[in-house]
Amino acid sequence: MKEWFSTNFKGDPILWIVLVLLALGSLLAVYSTTGGYSQIGNSHGANNEYFLFKQLAFLIVGVVLAYLCHLAKYSKYSAIALPFLFISIMLLVLVLFFGIEVNGAKRWLPLPFVGLTIQPADIAKLALMVYLARTISGSQTKIKNDISVFWSLLIPTLLVCILILPNNLSTAALLFATSIIVMFVGRIPLKYIGSIFAIGTTMFLIVFIIGYYLPTATRAHTWSERISTFMGDEESFQSKQAHIAIANGGIIGTGPGNSMQRNFLPYAHADFIYAIICEEFGLLGAAGVMGIYLLMLYRCIRLVKKSPKTFGAMLAIGLCINIVIQAYANIMVNVGLIPDTGVTLPIISLGGTSLIFTCISFGIILSVSRYIESRDEAASAVQVNNELQTA
Repeated sequence: MKEWFSTNFKGDPILWIVLVLLALGSLLAVYSTTGGYSQIGNSHGANNEYFLFKQLAFLIVGVVLAYLCHLAKYSKYSAIALPFLFISIMLLVLVLFFGIEVNGAKRWLPLPFVGLTIQPADIAKLALMVYLARTISGSQTKIKNDISVFWSLLIPTLLVCILILPNNLSTAALLFATSIIVMFVGRIPLKYIGSIFAIGTTMFLIVFIIGYYLPTATRAHTWSERISTFMGDEESFQSKQAHIAIANGGIIGTGPGNSMQRNFLPYAHADFIYAIICEEFGLLGAAGVMGIYLLMLYRCIRLVKKSPKTFGAMLAIGLCINIVIQAYANIMVNVGLIPDTGVTLPIISLGGTSLIFTCISFGIILSVSRYIESRDEAASAVQVNNELQTA
C-alpha cells in the first residue's frame, strides 16, 4: 500500500494527508450542520443526505483535479499566468452586470445550459497568486532598479481586488493582504510594498465612501453596520449563536451530530461551520482544525526553503497563505475576534467553486513539492553512484 501510494501520489505525503483530513472533516461537518438546515426547510426540500452527497461530489471533483494538477510540471503554470488572470478579470466584470444577487451581493455567475453557478472571486484569487509568483520570480535581477516591476504588481493586484470589493469586502481585503505578504516574502523593496499598500487602502476608502452615498454601488451600509455592531456592546445574531455553540462544546464537545445550535445558527454549514465543530468536538477538535492549517503552512515554508527556483517557492507560499489566511479569518469571525465577514472555512465548509479551486491550489503546491522530491531523489542517486565508483 505504501509503495502504491508513493508511486502514484508524488510530492509531500504530509500535504496529501492534510488534504484527506480536511476532506473527511468536511463530510462529517457538513452532514452534521445541514441537519438543522434541512429541518427548517430550504428551496430543495433536501435533507442531510442531499448536502452530504453534494459535498462528496464536489470533493471527488476537487481531489481528482488536485491529482491532475500535481502531475503537471509546476513551471508550466507560469505560461498560463497572464491568460488565466485575464479570464478571471473578465469573469469579475461579468458578475458585476450579470451575477445572481443573494443577500444583496452579486457573487455568483450562472453558467449557461448547465444550471450551475461559479464564484469568479475564487478563480481570481488563484489567478492572481500565480501571476504574482511569475512576476516576482521574473523580476529578481531588476527588482530594485526597474519601476516597471512596481506597476506590474500594482495594477493587476488593485484591479482584481477593486472588482471583487463592491460585493465581497472580506475576500477583497484578505486577497489584498495576502498579495502584500507574498510581495514581502518575494523581497520586493519595502518602498514599493508601502506604496502599493497606501494606494490600495486609499482606493478601498474611496469605494467605501462612494458606496455609502450611492447604496446601489456597493454594500457599504452593510459593512458599516457590521463594524459598528462589532465595535459596540451588542452582538450580531449569528455571533451570539456561534458563541453559545462554542460554550456548549467545552473541552471534548457534545459529540458528532449532537449540536443544538445548528438549528438556530444561520449559515452553520458555511460561514459558521467552525462554531459547530467547536460544539460537537470541543476545544480538542477546534485546536485540531487549527493545527491542520498550521501544519500545511509549516510544510509549505519547508518547500520554500528547499525550492531551487523562485517561481516554485513563490507559487507554493502564495497559494498556501491564500488558504491559511482565509481559514484563520473564518475562525476569528466564529470566536468573535473580527466582524462577520462571510468567509468560509477552506474545503471544510459546504461549497462549490471555492472548494474546487482550493483543491486545485493544493494540487499546484504538490506539483512544486513533486519537483523538489524528484530533484532530491536524483541528487541522492548521483551521490550513491559516486560513492560506489569511489569504493
